[in-house]
Amino acid sequence: MRRGAHIDAVLASLIAILIISGLFIFASAALGFLGRGATNVTSVAFNHLVLGGGVGIVLLITLCFIDYNQWRKIAPYIYITALIATALVFIPHLGMEHGGGKRWLSLAGMTIQPSEALKIATVLMAAAYFAAIRGRAATLTYGLLGFLAIMAGPTLILLLQPDLGTLGIITIATFAVFFAAGARWRDIGLVLCIALLSLGTLAVFRPYVWDRVAVFINPAQGQQAEGYQLKQSLIAIGSGGLAGRGFGQSVQKFTYLPEPMGDSIFAVVGEEMGFVGSVILVLLFLALVLRGYATASSAPNLFGALAAVGIATYLSSEAFINIAAMLGIAPLTGVPLTFISQGGSAMLASLASAGILLNISRRRNRR
Repeated sequence: MRRGAHIDAVLASLIAILIISGLFIFASAALGFLGRGATNVTSVAFNHLVLGGGVGIVLLITLCFIDYNQWRKIAPYIYITALIATALVFIPHLGMEHGGGKRWLSLAGMTIQPSEALKIATVLMAAAYFAAIRGRAATLTYGLLGFLAIMAGPTLILLLQPDLGTLGIITIATFAVFFAAGARWRDIGLVLCIALLSLGTLAVFRPYVWDRVAVFINPAQGQQAEGYQLKQSLIAIGSGGLAGRGFGQSVQKFTYLPEPMGDSIFAVVGEEMGFVGSVILVLLFLALVLRGYATASSAPNLFGALAAVGIATYLSSEAFINIAAMLGIAPLTGVPLTFISQGGSAMLASLASAGILLNISRRRNRR
């Protein structure tokens, strides 16, 4: 075997296609928002395209050439810093509340969502931890309890915000690292039981969680209230037919579709690009996660393999959960569509994560 000196061209191509496609899709959705008479389109577009996309692409390219092993050494510090930054939203006049959640920091006229950085920080922390303990991931003390200890901080802070969508992504990605590290089936079963019990408890004590579950079970419920977003999303996707109305021709983005640049942007894709375009987008994300796992399988060390598994899972699961919610096959979560939905912080975190994944592929072993 010899160590590869070049970035995986297939992985880089998939990421590039998703980023470029995402920019076009976002631009189309932004036109719909502008057509409604919104006054903040310019600031939203600047935040997403310049701060998120522009700075993010520079960061992606930079991280492609920084040895990913450097992150193993400082992973605990990155993790703690991300936790502190995410907790700062609770400080008066610094944290900003919107839509019932306190998830943003207001700094110098800009809004930042620090929990986006917590996604990759937690993945790197888990990869560093399980690489350090190696074969002991199958033990109760180092395996399951280690996983729960890593998840404790993000869980507490994100439940208080609340931001269950981000918590779900972090849990899935970190669990994937735990699984790849050699978790026992007993521990996997226990984690799944804890997750189900936690969701049940939240549904009882957080009415909005139960509302989303109820809409998922019965999409016809509350079509002018909690079920409104799903109803309008399905109308948009259904009206796209096989080949779609054509790029920029969505009707729903100009009228009733909530958050056409955010959570509901896949509905814009479905209406403009139809079944064919939607399937292609899903296949691109599927190819991304499979190529990410292939990168993990050829990584030169355990940390690289676990980090690749976590990053690939984070980027793809975020996309799949968003798409599933817009199709009514999963509850609405507020999770963005990776590389596409509005949000400078989300775009920045996704592109930075992609840069680390590409660097791991650059150092992969070739057979």
